[in-house]
Amino acid sequence: MTIGRFDMLLSGFALQTDTGQWLDAADYLVGLIRADKGRYSVDLESIPAGSYRAIRFQVGLSKNLNDSDPNEIPEEHALHPVTSGLHWGWTGGYIFSAFEGSVRDSEGVTHGFSYHLANDGNQVAVELPVSFESKRMQTVAIGFDLRELFDRSSGLNPWSGQGFTHSRQGDPLALTARSAVSRSFETPVYYPEIYQTQIQRLDGARRARGAVYPLNISNRLPVLDLGERMPTMEGVALGKKLFEDPVLSSDGKVSCVSCHDRSHAFTDTKALSSGVGGRLGRRNSMPLFNLAWSKHFFWDGRVSNLAEQALHPLVDPNEMGETLPSVISKLEADEEYVRGFEKAFGAEEIEPELIGLAIEQFLLTLVSQDSRFDRAMRGEVELTDQEKEGFSLFVTEHDPKRGLRGADCFHCHGGSLFVSKEFANNGLGVDSADLGRFEASNKKMDTGSFKVPSLRNVAVTAPYMHDGRFASLEAVVEHYNSGVQRGAFLDPNLSKHPAAGLQLTDNEKAALVAFLETLTDPQFIEREAEIASSSL
Repeated sequence: MTIGRFDMLLSGFALQTDTGQWLDAADYLVGLIRADKGRYSVDLESIPAGSYRAIRFQVGLSKNLNDSDPNEIPEEHALHPVTSGLHWGWTGGYIFSAFEGSVRDSEGVTHGFSYHLANDGNQVAVELPVSFESKRMQTVAIGFDLRELFDRSSGLNPWSGQGFTHSRQGDPLALTARSAVSRSFETPVYYPEIYQTQIQRLDGARRARGAVYPLNISNRLPVLDLGERMPTMEGVALGKKLFEDPVLSSDGKVSCVSCHDRSHAFTDTKALSSGVGGRLGRRNSMPLFNLAWSKHFFWDGRVSNLAEQALHPLVDPNEMGETLPSVISKLEADEEYVRGFEKAFGAEEIEPELIGLAIEQFLLTLVSQDSRFDRAMRGEVELTDQEKEGFSLFVTEHDPKRGLRGADCFHCHGGSLFVSKEFANNGLGVDSADLGRFEASNKKMDTGSFKVPSLRNVAVTAPYMHDGRFASLEAVVEHYNSGVQRGAFLDPNLSKHPAAGLQLTDNEKAALVAFLETLTDPQFIEREAEIASSSL
């Protein structure tokens, strides 16, 4: 089965308090679920503080809303006919839910299906148990089980030849659809975040197809607008398969995960990773997360496009050692890949650009945002006194003349991404064999500068620096405390420090390391990426 459309209009929201009282949201609040546009959420605002035990809503609209004039509705509202795509047009009223796609029968013949619930009387009432307290902004995530919706014995069964309903009066399939929709909603789970709304904008340049992948990016991270780069379920599934497949290498033994291990935030534990034939790379493997906010890639920033970056390791003789024509030949000989590229991009032929785009789709889903520090900022846990001291050192200037004694980390590692500068010469000394950013920019001032990495998950990404010279966080802290080598191109935020260095005490250095360890996101590094497929 392939799902091509998954749309719903939700209304009549209410929450039940622990005392049994129902608190109704405003009548005009309507939620639009459109998988193709990445719309999966509804904002319930001004909820009184307290404990809640149930939520109710309906799939569909009240008669007043269903009969309203769509031409008077503002464009940003869920009921605007262009925004929703669910207004009947000349007959009036709205489609409450639309499920469309195709199935393949036992003989391999493909059949389309289209199930539309509409018209007064076909609203679907939903009530689910919840258990949360309204103390801060949070997300209540309600699942929808497509297996239940398309259960062959009790749900919609497009394999049987009954693949169409538009809810005409007396249509028994509409009753089946209502019952199946009602059963398909699942008990909610809770996340202590409010997520950014990601909207996919399609234009003629976009090549990806399918339902938008829900990124669930916290509002505490910088606003992200991926536009036409918004990943799709099909594209992400294909990209993950490519990322993990050694077929992309010349010896069939090296894949992207060979040097980018999830348990280490998608980096390597070696100073220099080994590629085909055991050849060593030139630099330490960089961690892979929050790449959607990056403008340049590799330690020298020589590439400014993530999809292009994804192709470089394939042809690097010290990494995967392949040629793009050879990679394409191998992929085109694999029927599963041929189908995957057709589903993700509508492609009849596999092209290098599409390989890069698919891997980019997967890489964009690697978002890290739920560390112990994040939970402390949300008020869920409290940092220890030592961690608080480390945080204070992290965000404090080091300027003894003004009475400021800090570690001065925030100039390069500020903000919620823990990276606020693109490139810096951090006093490692200039090596003529690797001039860093200068090799890409040819600007003298970039000599010895390298890309500044995020400090999220830094405790699990050893060894450190572009050449992996430091084996521990303690060694990194000591470098900035006493080991910075001065030179003409040293970053100003380091060159302003006294020649003797920061002179942090042992306790202060330990506090700084303790704070850095709070930036580890266990949900990110421990889980296997859950890449759902649009096919059942």
